[in-house]
Amino acid sequence: MGWSVNRPTGLTYHRPGLSTKGYTLFTPHGDQKTYLIDMDGQVVHTWTFEHIRPGYGRLLKNGHLLMTGSDVNMKFPEPPEQGKAPPPFEERVKMLGGYHTTLLEVDWDGNKIAEYDNRFQHHDFYRRENGNTLVPIWVELSAEMTKKVRGGYKEYRERLPNLIGDEIIEVNADFEEVDRIRIWELLDPIKDPISRDVKRWEWTHVNGIDVNEKGDIVFSARHSDRVAIIDAETRDIRWKYTKTHGQHNPTWVRDGNIQIFDNGHGGSRVIEVNPENDEVVWEFHGSPHPQFFSGHISGASRMLGGSVLVCEGTSGRLFEVTRNKEVVWEWINPFVNMIRGNPTTSIYRAHRYALDHPAIVGHDLNPERYGNLNRLNNLDKPSA
Repeated sequence: MGWSVNRPTGLTYHRPGLSTKGYTLFTPHGDQKTYLIDMDGQVVHTWTFEHIRPGYGRLLKNGHLLMTGSDVNMKFPEPPEQGKAPPPFEERVKMLGGYHTTLLEVDWDGNKIAEYDNRFQHHDFYRRENGNTLVPIWVELSAEMTKKVRGGYKEYRERLPNLIGDEIIEVNADFEEVDRIRIWELLDPIKDPISRDVKRWEWTHVNGIDVNEKGDIVFSARHSDRVAIIDAETRDIRWKYTKTHGQHNPTWVRDGNIQIFDNGHGGSRVIEVNPENDEVVWEFHGSPHPQFFSGHISGASRMLGGSVLVCEGTSGRLFEVTRNKEVVWEWINPFVNMIRGNPTTSIYRAHRYALDHPAIVGHDLNPERYGNLNRLNNLDKPSA
């Protein structure tokens, strides 16, 4: 999506008869708030965070909000000078996209319910029905393993450190580790190389995970352009997809298929893939193709009825597309924040929750409660 000096924001398009009713949750990059908006694109509730920089959140079935974030007092290291040794692993991870320190569960009013601190967690999480939580973490690989991994590039005279790999840990309600899966042991260092356009600091960069009813885990390894399924019983990879680039947010959908936000080269798409035969059974892309593009972050979530809520993350554009590939709702983020001196409207991911979701039922969702916020951001009167 291009950028205009007269950029429209808020609700820009809506076909009420075709859209999936609910409330949409998102957290703009660099903001201290998480927002919930109605179908008219107006803010109806916010959560404000003080001790973390919020990253990405989901509403849970118990009505709480589970949010990743980073310690507001954490200092980010400066990139190493040309030819100088990079910082140690503990500091180097802070320079990577998607880095977080904290997983925080809060109630509707923002009161802390539980908090998990792990200085190597990143990107995503998944809350199981039993209350356990899966979290990707970064680990430093050995020099021996680093030599085996193919691909990636280095800058002139750069002194390369040992590669960073991924593991998925599972913690219980008391945040005690109960399981660990080593992604770097499951992928092949030769057959699953680092993409040629990726700096050789990380191997896999797991940026999304999801779990089905059987317990099978699907994950995205962005730096290797891989989406794979870990079998719950054998704990080995039983499916691997290699036809995406820089992808995000793999999720299980109907019939055991996998939905993926494929960031792509110069144009993005959302695809549904049958893991039995690698057939793409549904696809949405721009027409022309470059009209829909986000080079990083982003996601897509399937809703009841089959429509998909798409987060074109770089531009902060959220839209709903039907199975017939018709866009029926579009909202553009008006909240401009600063990250390291640069303005941004980007959003990592968004979700829409049905009117009967436990976190929604029984709460005052009148947008007039946030009248000033909506008016100041041109959200009080839909523009479509």
